[in-house]
Amino acid sequence: MKSVLFSRFFILLPWILIVIIMLDVDTRRPAPPLTPRPYFSPYVVGRGGARLPLRRGGPDSGPGRGWQKRNESRPQPRPEPPLPTIYAITPTYSRPVQKAELTRLANTFRQVAQLHWILVEDAAARSELVSRFLARAGLPSTHLHVPTPRRYKRPGLPRATEQRNAGLAWLRQRHQHQRAQPGVLFFADDDNTYSLELFQEMRTTRKVSVWPVGLVGGRRYERPLVENGKVVGWYTGWRADRPFAIDMAGFAVSLQVILSNPKAVFKRRGSQPGMQESDFLKQITTVEELEPKASNCTKVLVWHTRTEKVNLANEPKYRLDTVKIEV
Repeated sequence: MKSVLFSRFFILLPWILIVIIMLDVDTRRPAPPLTPRPYFSPYVVGRGGARLPLRRGGPDSGPGRGWQKRNESRPQPRPEPPLPTIYAITPTYSRPVQKAELTRLANTFRQVAQLHWILVEDAAARSELVSRFLARAGLPSTHLHVPTPRRYKRPGLPRATEQRNAGLAWLRQRHQHQRAQPGVLFFADDDNTYSLELFQEMRTTRKVSVWPVGLVGGRRYERPLVENGKVVGWYTGWRADRPFAIDMAGFAVSLQVILSNPKAVFKRRGSQPGMQESDFLKQITTVEELEPKASNCTKVLVWHTRTEKVNLANEPKYRLDTVKIEV
């Protein structure tokens, strides 16, 4: 029995030695060079969340060099010009619907990129209501105040003149000692309703742009009449003989035009109710230079809605609430 086992062992022994020798030789062979295929690192994230391929080895294998060399042959996109800032000047005054209308306006402005809100109170000091409102609005804003002289508060006289001029003065002072970035000025009263499309239209204003306004002048809308891309007249329900028969919400002005005309303001002397738009625009442009927007002034993107006058007749008839609530 032992002789049989020994004979089989000596028969298998040469083959075992051959296998051991072959394995030892294979492990001593040099490792094959790395393939040029890229690998992905979970710590390098490209645009849109895609991982970027990296390369191993080589003299240009420093941080980021591999990705840079891979893009040398590709055309680099041109940097986009800065988005013009829209400066919205809003005169406001204390009244029961003030916060409600400012809330509606702020909800619109939050959806507009690169907008700076200049809110000007008709008051001798900033009110707590408006200060708290702006602090919570989450908008780039400037809070100003200037009172309207009592002699100008009579019915039939132009309103918000001092407040709009205060906004103009702030803009000019802000850009007095620095190169003005692209910008557009818009007078955004707080009793209007604005389509977001309107802000897209006005942002390309080169000098003064115009468009229709709904629910003004005793008509469904007023608008500039346009032929061959030029304003040639006015569709209006009140004083079509005005040089610029347009509502305050119906135009925007380039910031550069405002800075180039430092004396252009809203005037009290010699200005009649409903004529302040014309008196202001005459100082900075002509009808021939106006830029029609909103599909050649055929689309209404802003409405002079006005909040209904609030009925508070029952307030003095009943005992006031013990909790003071801001409305």
